[in-house]
Amino acid sequence: MATQPTQVKVALVQTSCSADPAANFAKAVDKIGEAARQGANIVCLQELFSSVYFCQVEDHDYFKLAEPIPGPSTDALCKAAKTHGVVIVASLFEKRAAGLYHNTAAVIDADGTFLGSYRKMHIPDDPLFLEKFYFTPGDLGFRAWETRFGKIGVCICWDQWYPEAARITALQGAQILFYPTAIGWHPAEKAQYGERQHNSWETIQRSHAIANGCYVAAVNRVGHEAPNGGPGIEFWGQSFVADPSGQIVSKASVDREEILVVDVDLAALDTQRVHWPFLRDRRVDAYQPINQRFID
Repeated sequence: MATQPTQVKVALVQTSCSADPAANFAKAVDKIGEAARQGANIVCLQELFSSVYFCQVEDHDYFKLAEPIPGPSTDALCKAAKTHGVVIVASLFEKRAAGLYHNTAAVIDADGTFLGSYRKMHIPDDPLFLEKFYFTPGDLGFRAWETRFGKIGVCICWDQWYPEAARITALQGAQILFYPTAIGWHPAEKAQYGERQHNSWETIQRSHAIANGCYVAAVNRVGHEAPNGGPGIEFWGQSFVADPSGQIVSKASVDREEILVVDVDLAALDTQRVHWPFLRDRRVDAYQPINQRFID
């Protein structure tokens, strides 16, 4: 394998989504090309980028959106990756078998090779985030992939809140943790809780960067969506990249579609970990209780 660069450009594609999956998919492919023209080496799309966030409601018709992986969408994305010479991370609705579905991220290398999948491990069941109706929890574990532009790991949205997920992915050598996301405000709650909710989301992910000495890249959608009526969700955008010290390198807007292209220095991981040697000082002999649900 050729020597990997230490300086790479990461692109986060933050968009709104319509009720037309084909149009959403075509827009995403166009944005991949645009990101490549801006110099991007790795492009990450938001969670379930080819549809509205249908998990706000329990509607069996939405299962029709699912497809096998590999399948038509990954075939098209592999072609785009090869054409533009970029690594692609893409969140898709996977139909594994009849009655068995996952929220899955496909990872594609810059030569168009399908490297594998990550199936979302933590599945929420909250008002307007009714994912347990649609998705079976992932069974592939936490993973990292060697790509042309570095070793990357992927978790999805609700996984963002779990330090165990970030740690295990980083322990497999991930230099950048990608988090495709669909998160926002309940409009009736925004005035009272909106700022603290967003701050919590951003802070927990910055802490993953600090604790693991790696980059964190979170991409979210924008716009207001209310499939099948109801109050809907106002997605808060603000996709960002944090460096290994947890500092935000760059952040997208709250309400605009944009491609956030960020320079990432993979050599910074070694510097950060030498001076903040959390991995060195871990007491792996004392962590067995983490496997318990609760210690009574």
